[in-house]
Amino acid sequence: MKRDPKDLVRYSAAERFNHWVVAMIFILLALSGLAFFHPLFFPLTQLFGGGTWARILHPFFGVVMAVSFVAMLFRFWWLNLMTPSDWAWLRRVREMLNGDDHNMPEAGKYNGGQKLLFWLLVGCMALLFVSGIVIWRVYFSATFPVVVVRLAAVVHAASAAVMIALVIVHAYAAIWTKGTIRAMLYGTVSRAWAKQHHPRWFKEVTGEGK
Repeated sequence: MKRDPKDLVRYSAAERFNHWVVAMIFILLALSGLAFFHPLFFPLTQLFGGGTWARILHPFFGVVMAVSFVAMLFRFWWLNLMTPSDWAWLRRVREMLNGDDHNMPEAGKYNGGQKLLFWLLVGCMALLFVSGIVIWRVYFSATFPVVVVRLAAVVHAASAAVMIALVIVHAYAAIWTKGTIRAMLYGTVSRAWAKQHHPRWFKEVTGEGK
């Protein structure tokens, strides 16, 4: 892909690697988890060598996901702190979805929608990790009362369903906003993209328009 030397660096190689590890392991987790969510999805276990192996691998995928996600949390949490401008951005999000972004409050590196999505994913991930530990039959579930294990199973399934929906929204938004996926593939964005979608961040990194 031909890139302009004046393009802006949005993500380092380490940040992109972290993101793609989380993305890949999430796919493995979703496929192996869905296989036990409903009988219709059980054939997905064949991707992992059968039902037994899918059950064995799923929680270990979860451990890798948790570690990778925590690394991403430490990288990006401070950039995702909500500000009054972000809440104002969210109140006008319908205008943007209708194709009119002229009155949107200026977004920094992340807009209000991205920040809200980030914290919802953090919440889902925390619930999935804790409930996953409680229902991990081989190592931990025997130490908890049955009612706690059953409750954790419900929380785990509900959190997973919400997280899958959030990730679909995340992927759709990345495709819908042209130039976004390039940032995670190559680490850079065009100046025009930054100026249109994240004007405050554009001013911060270029010093233009301050």
